[in-house]
Amino acid sequence: MQFHHHGYVSGDPRIQAVAGTGIDRPEKLPDEVDVLIVGSGPAGMLTAAQLSAFPGITTRIVERRDGRLAIGQADGIQARSVETFQAFGFAERIVAEAYRITEMAFWQPDPQDPTCIVRSGRAVDDTTGISEFKHLIVNQARVLDYFTEFMANSPTRMSPDYGWDFQTLEVDDEQDYPVKVTLMRSMGPEEGTLRTIRAKYVVGSDGARSKVRASIGCTMTGDQANHAWGVMDVLVSTDFPDIRLKCAIQSHDGGSILHIPREGGHLCRMYIDLGVVTEGDHGAVRTTSMEAIIAKANAILHPYTLEVRNVAWHSVYEVGHRLTDRFDDVVPEQIGSRSPRVFITGDACHTHSAKAGQGMNVSMQDGFNIGWKLAHVLEGRSPEKLLSTYSAERQVVAKNLIDFDKEWSSMMAKKPEEFDHPTDLEDFYVRTAEFPAGFMTEYAESMLTAGPKYQKLAEGFPLGKRFKSALVSRVCDTNPVHLGHQATADGRWRIYVFADPSPAGAPSPLADFAQWLSAAPESPLTATPKGLDVDAWFDVKAIYQQKHEDIDINAVPAVFKPLVGPFALTDYELVYGTVPGNDIFDVRGLSRDGVVVVVRPDQYVANVLPLTATAELGDFFVKILKTR
Repeated sequence: MQFHHHGYVSGDPRIQAVAGTGIDRPEKLPDEVDVLIVGSGPAGMLTAAQLSAFPGITTRIVERRDGRLAIGQADGIQARSVETFQAFGFAERIVAEAYRITEMAFWQPDPQDPTCIVRSGRAVDDTTGISEFKHLIVNQARVLDYFTEFMANSPTRMSPDYGWDFQTLEVDDEQDYPVKVTLMRSMGPEEGTLRTIRAKYVVGSDGARSKVRASIGCTMTGDQANHAWGVMDVLVSTDFPDIRLKCAIQSHDGGSILHIPREGGHLCRMYIDLGVVTEGDHGAVRTTSMEAIIAKANAILHPYTLEVRNVAWHSVYEVGHRLTDRFDDVVPEQIGSRSPRVFITGDACHTHSAKAGQGMNVSMQDGFNIGWKLAHVLEGRSPEKLLSTYSAERQVVAKNLIDFDKEWSSMMAKKPEEFDHPTDLEDFYVRTAEFPAGFMTEYAESMLTAGPKYQKLAEGFPLGKRFKSALVSRVCDTNPVHLGHQATADGRWRIYVFADPSPAGAPSPLADFAQWLSAAPESPLTATPKGLDVDAWFDVKAIYQQKHEDIDINAVPAVFKPLVGPFALTDYELVYGTVPGNDIFDVRGLSRDGVVVVVRPDQYVANVLPLTATAELGDFFVKILKTR
């Protein structure tokens, strides 16, 4: 965390100085906004948090509830989400309060007595070290609290506008604020009154019954729900030995349970199989009583017993997998002729079962994807065509999620005797670990993702996939740090320059690249408007092959030591060496001839280039930077 570069800070450095739209921010909704976000779930709140970092953009997020969410349905936090939380500055705190999944236990009918269950195996949650972060369990409400805090501490001092229910919208591209939104007051003395807001862009994060989705003519298609599950967050007394382990429990003829311990040491969540929904049920299964769900759980757990002492929350849901064919308001015949004005995220555009722990996680990545793109277009950094990449990228991710969840859900619903081998469920869990961890997203070649021409130079940073962090040694203070953790959710592009073997200060390909980057008219850094710090749009870092003690910081090119803030202070924290025994060049398969890795503001690898490919780097950003 960096501070003091604008003057001495004596208080909490997470609270940024108020600026732009945060100065005298009106308590009431203004008549015109740049971005109106509908719904304060995970996708909406992450979008709002990202936009809150841009003081010149007027963003408001409306929610029909009268206040913060007290208890959320989602609780699984995948490692990819924790990486994202690191960028927003609260990963360490949420890890401290969460339940951490290290192993998963599998239970099946006892071959000697099928009326009883026995533990049949265990699986380590992450056998490959896919991330430095772990799979967590924590209430969705706490995730929203952290994003609320980030927004409140941002220069814009954002906060949700509670008590507003979205009704309809209309788009008129001829207007300065093209989207006309009708809201209805859902609380207080003015309940029921209507209000019209005009926006440049609208993001619908209003759930599976999204009115925003309906307003832009999107419909969800997919499988009808045909299997029901009871879910409960409970405090229990039990003799089941794995009550504090994540478990997949299969009984002989009573169905199955997915058991998930919750944060706090005592609470647990159980998904209890209620069986196939009969044709003509018309939702009757949703009225299944809590007593019936508990009885079903005890039947599955035999010979163990479960006494529920307190119920925090419970529900009954039917598994369905549904997806919209587009995530914005541009219909197929309009593609290429107009830019989108309305976007949908999260459950508004993809629904699936809760058992794979993906809903909240994928939804937040929807929000991360659209948030920085809206900011760049509104600030004039990028052309409007950038916004068309949101639907193109995220619709594919949602389709892959639904395909995975169908397979996982069907396996959880199977009877043990229907498997070809007793360990099939356990094997599937281990084999597919990368997907539920959130790391299978791989964006296709586009204006934001280069082709694979130079991929072999950085095999550990696959194009289109998230930038996988590794340890480096910071030269100025000798501290070993994770390189990826130095990137914050500030909307900047990252240019990681991995050096050739030459020492700092010697003539080298890195020195030539640094000179081009700092001075050439074709350099993307020249797009940064005058009057801003030179690192306002691009975060440029150098990673040398030497150990930190062998790198002369004074000999490092100036582009890696920018002058920042009103006092023109040198930022020394952008230069790194390797960690002995954990050399990032070996760990991530980086060319010893040097390589440039370009990373998007949402942490996905956009380009891999040799140090000599300056023209190609310049051409890559021509499409992305409006000022170029």
